[in-house]
Amino acid sequence: MSRSLRRGALAATAVVFSIASLAACGAGQDAQTLQIKPDNAAATKGEIEVQNALVITQGQKGEKGPAVVSATLFNNGTTAQTLDGITLPSGKGKVVLKPAEGSGKVTVPALGSVVIGGKGNASAVIENGAAAVRDGEVQKVVFQLSSTGGVELEAFVVPATGMYAPYGPTVAPAASPAAGATPSGTPSGSPSGAATGAASGSPSGSPSGSAAGTPSGSPSHSAGH
Repeated sequence: MSRSLRRGALAATAVVFSIASLAACGAGQDAQTLQIKPDNAAATKGEIEVQNALVITQGQKGEKGPAVVSATLFNNGTTAQTLDGITLPSGKGKVVLKPAEGSGKVTVPALGSVVIGGKGNASAVIENGAAAVRDGEVQKVVFQLSSTGGVELEAFVVPATGMYAPYGPTVAPAASPAAGATPSGTPSGSPSGAATGAASGSPSGSPSGSAAGTPSGSPSHSAGH
């Protein structure tokens, strides 16, 4: 075989090995990419996709109060569905759903989405959240849809700090002390006004006449008293 033919064969072999190596690297990268999962829980069932699911507790460690479920639900179908409930299979906490409008059911529109958690969005409050979940745990959560049924996933439990603060639970404000001050203020104002008026109005007219008639008896009585 001539030198030119040998060189051509070697070059062709090198190209084949290069392509094979690149293909192997590509397959390996694709395989690893497929194993990468988002930081927050996600699950798909039928036409419903749940993304960025989290259970968010109070911001301060050991602080008592409710926790919340935060997530975004996508409906890839052409028919709207309602979110009929969210449950924790552990059974430790009841989840109360409330739409953004304040009444009715949470609706996932056709070819649309709904956000749960955060200002102006629907809410899912876990009553007695401090006892139901703990920071750092992974909590099973089931989203119950009207047509799709239950979509189950495992969500991280995180405190309402940093980026999670805007989506965390809010504590009901304490009763205002002003409510207790109102009754005590009302009686004290009314009687004092009535007594003052009676004392200043009635004695001013009548005693002036009697005092003029008996000036000598009054001083002697008061001096003895």
